[in-house]
Amino acid sequence: MKHLQSSSAMALRRVIVLILITLSVLATSLASADDKLSAYQVVQQYDFPPGILPQGVVGYELNRGTGEFSAYLNGNCKFDIESYPLSYKSTIQGVISPGRITNLKGVSVKVLFFWLNIVQVIHDGNKMEFSVGIASANFPIDNFFDSPQCGCGFNCNLLNAFLSSI
Repeated sequence: MKHLQSSSAMALRRVIVLILITLSVLATSLASADDKLSAYQVVQQYDFPPGILPQGVVGYELNRGTGEFSAYLNGNCKFDIESYPLSYKSTIQGVISPGRITNLKGVSVKVLFFWLNIVQVIHDGNKMEFSVGIASANFPIDNFFDSPQCGCGFNCNLLNAFLSSI
């Protein structure tokens, strides 16, 4: 009887070790699948257009369980969208879920004379809603299909054409 119990215990240990190895391999493959996606592809998985991020994202971290994320740029980034100056810090953080980014840090907009932190972004149908807490503004989603470029936003081609004509 004692031999039977020790055989059962040994078999159970082997099964547990096999399960742990399988889970470890699975977790590694899931992590490496995320590593192969760009930050722009990841935001699309959460129902956001890629242009929610400026060009030049060099890396990101994402906890798929909590939605907490960090996106990294080479440096600070500024440009205008529809006469609103925007500023992205070199690290952008927040919590992402389908169609919603909350607790956003690292993105601000200049309204009149003040820089206000954008704290939430909501994708609602064919519009994007940006909130600074006490107020929000809506923009057509078409504005975010392409990623803006630091320094010139979406007007880089116009700026380059103008500079080359001088």
